[in-house]
Amino acid sequence: MNPSEVLRIVDAIHRDKNIDKEIVFEGIEAALVSAAKKHYGEEADVVVKIDREDGSITATCEGQLLDSEETVGRIGAQTAKQVMIQKIREAERDALYDEYTELIGQMISGLIQRYEGGAATVALTNVEAILPRGEQIPGETHHVNERVRTTVFEVRKSGSRVKVILSRTRPQLVQRLFEQEIPEIADGIIEIRAMAREPGYRSKVAVSSSDPRVDCVGACVGVRGNRIKNIVDELAGERIDIVRWDENLEVLIPNALQPAEVEQVILCRMLGRAIVLVREDQLSLAIGRRGQNVRLASKLSGWDIEIMTQDELAQAIDRAVAGFSSLTGVETGLAERLVEEGFLSYDDLSIIEPDALMEMGELSEEQANVIVEQAEGRAADAETEAAEARRAKREQERLEEMAAEAGVTLAPLDKIAVEEGAEAENIEEENAADESAADETETEVADDSVDDAAQESPESET
Repeated sequence: MNPSEVLRIVDAIHRDKNIDKEIVFEGIEAALVSAAKKHYGEEADVVVKIDREDGSITATCEGQLLDSEETVGRIGAQTAKQVMIQKIREAERDALYDEYTELIGQMISGLIQRYEGGAATVALTNVEAILPRGEQIPGETHHVNERVRTTVFEVRKSGSRVKVILSRTRPQLVQRLFEQEIPEIADGIIEIRAMAREPGYRSKVAVSSSDPRVDCVGACVGVRGNRIKNIVDELAGERIDIVRWDENLEVLIPNALQPAEVEQVILCRMLGRAIVLVREDQLSLAIGRRGQNVRLASKLSGWDIEIMTQDELAQAIDRAVAGFSSLTGVETGLAERLVEEGFLSYDDLSIIEPDALMEMGELSEEQANVIVEQAEGRAADAETEAAEARRAKREQERLEEMAAEAGVTLAPLDKIAVEEGAEAENIEEENAADESAADETETEVADDSVDDAAQESPESET
């Protein structure tokens, strides 16, 4: 291996494998050291250096200079080759790992090679990646040779290979599609401030514009909705709500809950909760199907949102004031202050900071701890009752299913209990009536016996 050949090999590996030249030089040096130790012994102090400019090889063993031809040739070129190949593979793996680690969260395009067991193998530029079933949009199917756009979710080393995990369910995919389809976002005029997503169903994207002449929502929707339509089509029909961002939560939260109309937003800053008041006819719309709308709005704003009507809030306040006032050490004034801060249940009160409670009620630390302990106990009792109610409901649903299969109409559990109680009372009343009748009969028989005896007595005397 002459110097020019060394330089040629290093340059070829650098270009073909995208590996830094220094790493290749170090790999060849390590390979030659390993080969030399096979000959001189593992304990031998062997040092091999390759000149980065001319490719010349200098080797020493225990401080004694070795002939370069002897180092490369007679000592064991095959061993050196094997070690060098291993080092180059490790360097190639590390280079791929670094390349795709930098792409985490970025969108890439690949071709599906295999689709087995719900998981897809996607061919990227220089590696095969995996799109697991759990990272695919629900209800979506893929086919071999289909081009798919995903984001890089995870990269990890696996032996001499790099394992790249892709995803189509992460919010970053929606963000990258917005950046690709909407030039104003790519140019920095419009900024995506927050996102919340339930893949396959609905996403909310909060945007703002740095140019007052550019309508951020209108620019994202596009003429006749063509821009947003392209994104929706790529996401298999997933619904996307574009929300106008505002630093004021009392404006942002109603925007996030659209299309529902909000009457008032009450911020409970100690709990990080927002109580949103809506009309009765807007209640289901604000909550959304299975709570989806309010859940996404909470993620978007970063606040826990609770939807109520005016009447429900009034009832909750009355219950909370009465319940807190029943705790030892809590006066009506303190109960009302707690409600004003948004504490509407024992569960809320059980997580209050003792310092805050001490300040609100001018209490000692011991008194505050006693109140919190009481709240924790009552919250646990309420949770137990709720769990029992859920269990009874599930049991009722199971019985109803069984009855439906058998073609029998089943009464609710509470109705059955009432009917069974009524039937038991009727039976007891009937038994009591029977006993009373029996007593009357016995009395009549006894009276008749006495009369007969009275009639017979004179005759016997005669």
